[in-house]
Amino acid sequence: MKLTSKFARIVLSAVAVGMVTTAAWPDTLRVGGKNFTEQLIIAEMTKQVLESKGYTIDKKDGMGTKIVRAALENDEIDMYWEYTGTSLITFNKVTERLSPADTYARVKELDGMIGLIWLAPSSANNTYAFVVRPDNPKTVGLETISDLATAYNDGKALLMGTTAEFPKRPDGLVGLQETYGFEVARENLRPMDLGLAYTALANGDLDTIAAQATDGQISALGLKTLEDDKGFFPNYALTPVVRKEVLDAHPDLKDTLEAISAKLDDATMQRLNSKVDVEKKTIESVATEYLKSIGM
Repeated sequence: MKLTSKFARIVLSAVAVGMVTTAAWPDTLRVGGKNFTEQLIIAEMTKQVLESKGYTIDKKDGMGTKIVRAALENDEIDMYWEYTGTSLITFNKVTERLSPADTYARVKELDGMIGLIWLAPSSANNTYAFVVRPDNPKTVGLETISDLATAYNDGKALLMGTTAEFPKRPDGLVGLQETYGFEVARENLRPMDLGLAYTALANGDLDTIAAQATDGQISALGLKTLEDDKGFFPNYALTPVVRKEVLDAHPDLKDTLEAISAKLDDATMQRLNSKVDVEKKTIESVATEYLKSIGM
């Protein structure tokens, strides 16, 4: 009887130690991200901040838009930063023109129905923007996307660089051509890495590229942005999105992620993107330097 009691005490003690060890072990969170500079930076920033809060982070960046969204829906990642316009048009198939505030409210509502929680958006609006070189004779005089459409309709063989996704997206070239009434011939389209597209534009190998408004190369290369005069592109506010069950289990994530979000705007993201793409600093060092500068 005494041996049994002693054995029981040993077992209970071992269980208690196991419970303490489990409780003290850092929670692992899976942070997703897309495959371009801004997303690589924001995923790394998220990783570093959450690690400072005691979490173990499994970073899964470098994914395409549809792949990272599917990963979130299928419980393969716990969070990533998405753009309001992308969710509105690409994932939720909403075609009506909405204000930035209404765009956010709509995606928050629609994605909330499937357990994806949109936290407070940043002021960084990474919408699409067509840019040209001011000294290119083939694009001199172009001020708007309507002017670009007219050039194509007049038979000008302008070479357009885009990401691999842009020509197929409803909020990309497909919808743009329908809205502005033009078509880019296949032989004039050059899908490629956006960083390479900027180099090609600067070297004269492209005439225009479908850029992102917060890209650092726009100001660094002195490029001219064409006005979206028909207001085709929606607002693309960079926003943290978290699976509901993860947020319920870790409610502190809301304040932490929204503290990052509150500091981001177009100028900040252009500067951070430029440090990587133009100054050739590492993603990790740029994220660390910025977080230190804002006290995080």
